[in-house]
Amino acid sequence: MTLHDFIRAMPKVELHVHLQGSTRPETLLKLAQRNNIPLPSDTVEGIREWYTFRDFPHFVEIYGIICRCIQSPDDIELLGREFLEGQAAQNIRYTELTYTPPRYLPFDEQLDALNRARAWGEAALGVTMNYIVDIPRESEVEVGNLIADWAISGMGKGVIALGLGGPEVDNPPEKYPEAYAKIKAAGLISIPHAGETVGPESIWSALKFANPVRLGHGVRCLEDPVLVEELRQRQIPLEVCPTSNVCLKVVDTLENHPLPRLIEAGLYVTINSDDPPMFNTTLTEEYMRCADTFGFDAARIEQFVMDALRVTILPADQKAQLANAYQAEFADLRTRYL
Repeated sequence: MTLHDFIRAMPKVELHVHLQGSTRPETLLKLAQRNNIPLPSDTVEGIREWYTFRDFPHFVEIYGIICRCIQSPDDIELLGREFLEGQAAQNIRYTELTYTPPRYLPFDEQLDALNRARAWGEAALGVTMNYIVDIPRESEVEVGNLIADWAISGMGKGVIALGLGGPEVDNPPEKYPEAYAKIKAAGLISIPHAGETVGPESIWSALKFANPVRLGHGVRCLEDPVLVEELRQRQIPLEVCPTSNVCLKVVDTLENHPLPRLIEAGLYVTINSDDPPMFNTTLTEEYMRCADTFGFDAARIEQFVMDALRVTILPADQKAQLANAYQAEFADLRTRYL
């Protein structure tokens, strides 16, 4: 068994992946045709080529078009089922899925659709998911407040956190004080994106105003040694998405990615795929690429998985049960690999 075989076979957890950003090109074409949404191409190859990004604003523009192709609960359920099929194929047993809710559909109908997909995934595939409901940070303040209300209404029905994604420039977390006050009062967790396309000031802002339990991305913390020490002492997990960072020009090449330096600095690091079809990746491929590029061995890859599992937003008993199962599987894999 090679290291790549080990990575393919191992049980996994994913913390940072977007439903809309996981839309397969062929499914996007189907939804666009069904809902009469114009796309720049009517072929799978053309859509894949379209998924080549000049910069982050270009990515956000394309992401918005994908979101507009989703017009009904049936569309949401289809995406949820296909997403879980992709996770099951990689042995990703549990996912904390970021979901950006369209405002033109009642949220209870959206959540019901996600939960129908989840129930099917549990029964048919043995995988499951919970949801981080995401505020697009370019939204008006009232929209952020509405999405916070929606997220709170989904507590106990799969919603585990409020997210904050989209363009960081000119859209700091303090733009949404009421939304964060609402979720704090309700006891809902915050997991914002920060430190991706904006530097340390974005992360400081998230720490001050969003009270995060994890940070989406966070890779630009290395530009501020004081911030690095703050994150190290608090052990706030970073949801690092290496291929995404290359595709969106956060770094120029994977070889120059700061992942090894984040680890050397004593930070809590997990590996994730972000928007897999849009970046031509999967979580399995992220682990393989990082192992090949940075020389990670099987023990380090296993540590990434178990570190991700430890910071899931699961009840302690479920987390312990999953950890025991994973440790047993890793022990078996080690006997075959090492």
